[in-house]
Amino acid sequence: MHQSSYLYVGMFLIACSTHLNAQDVETSTTDTNTTNTVPHDSRTAAAIKKLTVNANAAQSEDDKDPFQPLNRQVYAMNDYLDIHIARPLAVQYVEKTPKDVRDSYRLFRKNLGEPWNAFNQLIQGRPVRAAQSLGRFTVNTLTTLGFADPASRLGLTTEDENFGATLGYYGIPSGPYIVLPIFGPSTIRQTVGLAVDSQGRPQKYMLDGHDGAYWTEQTLRGIDARSQLLDIDSAIQGDKYSQIRDIYLQRLSYLIAEKKGIAEENLFIGDEDDNFDDEDTSIDNTDETTQQNPDDVINEDNDVTE
Repeated sequence: MHQSSYLYVGMFLIACSTHLNAQDVETSTTDTNTTNTVPHDSRTAAAIKKLTVNANAAQSEDDKDPFQPLNRQVYAMNDYLDIHIARPLAVQYVEKTPKDVRDSYRLFRKNLGEPWNAFNQLIQGRPVRAAQSLGRFTVNTLTTLGFADPASRLGLTTEDENFGATLGYYGIPSGPYIVLPIFGPSTIRQTVGLAVDSQGRPQKYMLDGHDGAYWTEQTLRGIDARSQLLDIDSAIQGDKYSQIRDIYLQRLSYLIAEKKGIAEENLFIGDEDDNFDDEDTSIDNTDETTQQNPDDVINEDNDVTE
């Protein structure tokens, strides 16, 4: 029913295609002002540089990206759509929509995803974690309809899940890196997971038969996701395709390793304890507590359909 409008909405969901792939970037973030934008970008750039080196050391170019010529063509198309459609809309969205409204919307969407998180956690053999996700959903829904997160104050933390990560949890290889039109960075395994995820989100069924409302919500989701990447646009320089690919693959590996309890602390960017060379980051950290954590705006999967 919804397929006829795929390309229309897809242009707005390009948020996940050309930058640090936003899977379900619906976490609440803090504002960054003009005085701390440069330190934030500098620190993020250094972290990205470090992460790219680690990712490049893991696999050869041919092994991780055998379809690179085709992938680069798809990336170029996605990037064009991002520059001319998604980013301008995201800028206007941030300028015209109060931060409190944006944060509440992200929390609402994140709360709707908790039952699917719990389902994946049960499949992974983690019933305690699944119960925590269902507890979050119950508390947040009954108290605020999901527009706030009182469950966190009760110690019920969130953990985003997707079916691709569940497959990875059981050792199914990710397969080659691919760039999907509109959806952006992915792998064979994550693409299979994406198809399953699209059937597991409640919005698909809540808005069934209401195409206008469904695609309006999907469009807003894409714009909101893209808006959370605006502050790190300038952090990626040089061969953006390679950097985005390596960061995506490294983060994917980290998140699965983390679920298994074997993640290394130096596999992921944004660690507050990371120390970088002075020549790479001459950063004033006097106001670091107000800076946005890159972890809050980078998510691992490409879940952009419901």
